[in-house]
Amino acid sequence: MTNIFSIKRTLISVAIVSSLFAVTGCSQIATTTNTGNDSFVLKSHDKNTLVDVFVGDTGRLQYKVAFNNKPVIEASDLGIVIDGVDLGESVTIGKPVINNIDESYTLVSKPEHIQNKYTRWAFPVEHTLSGTSYELVFRVYDDGVAYRYIVKSDDTQLINGESSSWTMANNLKTWFFERNSNWKLMSYAGVWTNATTEEMPTISSQGPIQGTPLVFELPNDGGYATITKAALYNYSGMRLEAIGKKTFKANFTEGDKGFYVEGDVVTPWRVTLLADNLNELVNSNVITNLNPAPDAEIFKDTTYIKPGRSVWSWMSSHVIEKNDQKKYVDKANELAFEYSIIDDGWKLWDKPWESVAEVTAHGKKNDVGVWVWVDSKDINFPAGDYIVMQEYFDKVKASGAAGIKIDFMNNESKFSVDFEIAALTLAAKRGLLINFHGCHAATGEARTYPNELTREGIRGIEVNHHKQGHLDGAHNTALPFTRLALGNGDYTPLYYSNPGDTTWAHQLSTAIAFQSAMQIYAEHPDVIMSHPVAKKGLNILKQIPTVWDEVNVLKESKIGEFSAIAKRSGDKWFLSVLNSKAPREYQLDLSFLDKRKYNVEFARDDIGAELIDLSTLKERKYLREHTKALPFHVGKTTLTKQSNYNIQLASDGGYAAVFTPVK
Repeated sequence: MTNIFSIKRTLISVAIVSSLFAVTGCSQIATTTNTGNDSFVLKSHDKNTLVDVFVGDTGRLQYKVAFNNKPVIEASDLGIVIDGVDLGESVTIGKPVINNIDESYTLVSKPEHIQNKYTRWAFPVEHTLSGTSYELVFRVYDDGVAYRYIVKSDDTQLINGESSSWTMANNLKTWFFERNSNWKLMSYAGVWTNATTEEMPTISSQGPIQGTPLVFELPNDGGYATITKAALYNYSGMRLEAIGKKTFKANFTEGDKGFYVEGDVVTPWRVTLLADNLNELVNSNVITNLNPAPDAEIFKDTTYIKPGRSVWSWMSSHVIEKNDQKKYVDKANELAFEYSIIDDGWKLWDKPWESVAEVTAHGKKNDVGVWVWVDSKDINFPAGDYIVMQEYFDKVKASGAAGIKIDFMNNESKFSVDFEIAALTLAAKRGLLINFHGCHAATGEARTYPNELTREGIRGIEVNHHKQGHLDGAHNTALPFTRLALGNGDYTPLYYSNPGDTTWAHQLSTAIAFQSAMQIYAEHPDVIMSHPVAKKGLNILKQIPTVWDEVNVLKESKIGEFSAIAKRSGDKWFLSVLNSKAPREYQLDLSFLDKRKYNVEFARDDIGAELIDLSTLKERKYLREHTKALPFHVGKTTLTKQSNYNIQLASDGGYAAVFTPVK
């Protein structure tokens, strides 16, 4: 079977062996100003991002952030609470050690070299009441600010929380994900919506605590700010509590009990992404930049790390019998997909491991890798260096499976975070790939552990199969600029059988818009390949890769309303346009093209066409009022950068296209 990713699969090794790293002294770039009285101004290389780090009048360690000469974060508290002592109050701060860093690397999902250029400030801080000394480390990028605390110790330290906070300079439109149940901060998979910053303490029925990220629209078209975290290792995952007065404070799953860290405490980075526009926001690499490079020994062999597409029986038919799984392997082969997933239920098979081996052997004959699902509760036992997990992974490896889908961590406590990192490490040592579900959003760990191809922490199309309701165009047009701006997200796109209010062109377009190095398709392969309308879009679908050389967010894109994104793979461009409620006419922004002429194959909303009767398709559960859907029309045209080309978009509609240069 032809593999459209063969060239890019080898590039992950570059991330490990060809990193260019240069460190220079502070004298070469004047990026810090000591303003006296324990106050320092830090500047990015382009001087557009400024951070003021200081000790306030009350002895509290604080910071401010300005972007493009406008305040974004007002005086906000810093500090970590260890053994009941807030190390951010009653402090003195010393002169920082400064390094300028310039390195490059690649990712599985971004094979082009990524430049990581920043200045690092390490401030010595002393808590005067206890005599505890620690480091406050800042990195300031042209497009973001990050800080962390490093508290050295030979003992076990109890982390009671942090004073880390963000007081926004304005009352802003604030994007957050909402789910009206206690699953909100278990699965981290809510519908994206918005409120003002001042409304955030009371806007949610689930209380004032929100998962990351939070995305803010800066005033007067001044760009965007995103609060999140990066490099989540050996620590609990940070949520954000809206405490009033436009302020958000770090919050943790463990609450008042806290959590323990053995030896040195090195917190994850507390991150504020800054962007002039949505294109800069989507193309930011700050989150992965803040993560360390892969371990050269663990990732000595990276040939098994292969991005790709997968069929998935659980969503489309729930079949789980061994012979049915072999048929899904056959369907993956017909579609030229790289993978098939055996989901929940297989362990009830007669001789389950032997049966899995039989399916994986069938997959290897067809050049299709097979993944197996596991509930994290079956293997999350830290004793003996996770010996239960090790033995389980040994069985997975012996079965011939390519990877493991691990589900139901259902929080981001330190216990769960430690489990995820152990799983990535132990899987890498065995040449196994990982997909996490029931988990928090990405924090850039895919740089350090490139065997993580994707993770959930996203409200995906699976909800259309449940009683909670259907995803609409507003949620989908928010995702590229919110959750997916952090990294790969396993939305499992393409669900013709139950698309809710969205059109079939919208569904197809999500396969381009939504980033995941492993793209798992929800729809039954028979519908994709055999339905008289759906099969017309098959040629477009089969060309869509899962890694991209270039991404451009196009004009008129707006969070929660409209998304137009062009992505390049090789010499082909793929265009996704997603609309929300109001029908609209859109003149394609073709600025991403070069001077060549392009043949274009597209799928657009077939406005006025007879609606598809969804009850005739394989999936019939929970259609409710959504019993019909608008089909797409597939056509061809030729366009250049100068072409004027308008499209009509239905309510919750879409447009998907492949641009191939004319030879």
